Amino acid sequence: QVELVESGGGLVQAGDSLRLSCLVHKRSSINYAMGWFRQAPGKEREFIAGITWNGGSTSYGDSVKGRFTISRDNAQNTVSLQMNSLRPEDTAVYYCGLDRQMTNAIIRPDYWGQGTQVTVSS
Repeated sequence: QVELVESGGGLVQAGDSLRLSCLVHKRSSINYAMGWFRQAPGKEREFIAGITWNGGSTSYGDSVKGRFTISRDNAQNTVSLQMNSLRPEDTAVYYCGLDRQMTNAIIRPDYWGQGTQVTVSS
């Protein structure tokens, strides 16, 4: 069984930075590909960033390229999303996801966290 717990959301101003973390609780010692999605009110859930099992490959959505960075620490069972130069349009609920494969950074999660709210004021 897998449980994902996000943290780090909050209210910031445009131009600020924020760091989200996802703690992975799982029985298996296998490290799977993981990533972040977001969903704004009235919109579909959007892929933001993904990372392979060992961090060797990453992928980003066009809207965040150059501003957001995904990383992972397998020893700590965490995946992080560093968000810089935040914009009001980044406002959304951010979800961590785990995909039960290891080598593709464009993930299709089998498991989701509960989400954390990020609000960027102008």
